[in-house]
Amino acid sequence: MADIIPFRALRYDLTKVSAAQVVTQPYDKITPAMQKRYYDASPYNLVRIILGHREPGDSATQNVYSRAATFAREWRSAGILRQEPEPSLYAYSQTFSPPSGGRCERRGFIGLGRVEDYSAGVVFRHEQTLAKPKADRLDLLRATRAHYEQLFLLYEDSGAVDALLAPRTRGAADIDVTDEYGDVHRVWRISDPAVISGVCEQMRDKKLVIADGHHRYETALNYRNERRAAGPSAPENAPHEYVMMTFVNMNDPGLLILPTHRVVHSLSSFSADDFRESCRKYFEIDDLDPALEPTQATATLKERGSRGIVLLAATAGRAFLLHSPKSESAKFLSSLSMRQRSLDVVQLHKCLLEGVLGLSEESIRNQQNLSYLRDASEALTQVRSGAANIAFLLNPCPVQKVRDIAFAGEVMPQKSTDFYPKLLSGLAAYALD
Repeated sequence: MADIIPFRALRYDLTKVSAAQVVTQPYDKITPAMQKRYYDASPYNLVRIILGHREPGDSATQNVYSRAATFAREWRSAGILRQEPEPSLYAYSQTFSPPSGGRCERRGFIGLGRVEDYSAGVVFRHEQTLAKPKADRLDLLRATRAHYEQLFLLYEDSGAVDALLAPRTRGAADIDVTDEYGDVHRVWRISDPAVISGVCEQMRDKKLVIADGHHRYETALNYRNERRAAGPSAPENAPHEYVMMTFVNMNDPGLLILPTHRVVHSLSSFSADDFRESCRKYFEIDDLDPALEPTQATATLKERGSRGIVLLAATAGRAFLLHSPKSESAKFLSSLSMRQRSLDVVQLHKCLLEGVLGLSEESIRNQQNLSYLRDASEALTQVRSGAANIAFLLNPCPVQKVRDIAFAGEVMPQKSTDFYPKLLSGLAAYALD
């Protein structure tokens, strides 16, 4: 069962700093240009803790992690970061403009969730993780002893949790900030024991699926195991047994998953004609206008995707749809379940990237010849300019398939889902001491 509890969040004192100057996108979405902009915005911007500058003279004792810990201590000492007086949950609303246009709202709440082994059947992953990002986040957690970013977890219900929280969000928000993309983030602190008890009780029978934050969840798991090994007498509700999470209902109308397109580059030899001919063994192929616009490409994918698996491949001078996998493609998929085989992104990785192009799983993990792009226009521009060999455009993965894969204990390739928008960092933190 899901063990969800309130906590005394560590939050910025907004009488001393402006929220807009201290919040950031999640650490793994911060480009060097964004990092500089955040540094310039405020001496108290959270980037100094979650993704600080690395310096030439860094050593085992003086480095990005030790500086993060120093910033954290100094900001708490100066009252820039203050701990809430009483345990609370935090209702969280994001109002945003999806790429398709219009305006949407996604609602959830921030609380602590118990760190569970996957084998416990409470928290489920849907993507593989890599060792290097986990090592980085673990070093930061050891140094700061605090979780400064939320994990994004999905649960499923008919709206009972939101019905408990909604009345508490009718007044002015404690935090109301617009990020660099024009998305509005609002947070309301909820300390009413009756509401907290009701929400935690409703969540007790839920299964939780990690939407974003697989590396940070497994970091929390590794840190918990370290602390257990170091002090076996610690109580079962010790601070390291929990991690900060934002919980969002899978049925929330504002829950949006965007596709992540693949661009293959720097191949030693590549022929669009040879590639297309090889693909004929495994897929039905429809030729498209090589000059098709990104909106046309997206519309074509959406229409054909309603009938099954479909991928759109584009090179400098060709474009074609690959659909209706043939029986010959099964040789690349023999170790996978039917659930996994039904995913466009799995067909792409196994049949085309590994099978036809010959990219190894390791090279794909290390992104040696592969880039990931949210923007279909940018992907097409790269191949048409000669900067890449071939681009593969995909439809987004439905949340129901994400849920089914996760609950089956299976995984999808890296960057199979792009939950939009990202959770803003700097709205709350969870200090372990």
